[in-house]
Amino acid sequence: MKNMEMRREGTKLIIEVDLTQEFGISKSGKSTIIASSEGNISIPGDEEIKIGLNIYRKA
Repeated sequence: MKNMEMRREGTKLIIEVDLTQEFGISKSGKSTIIASSEGNISIPGDEEIKIGLNIYRKA
């Protein structure tokens, strides 16, 4: 994962991202990556629930 933290609080999934960070230009060159799960991953405490997250802005 890049620039994201996840935690489970009861029945809620909390995702934290620092919106001031950047990780370069995407492969297409159209956007700047802010955060990514880098594919589909399980949420904390439940292997059956998956998340795929990408946060970006126009380059």
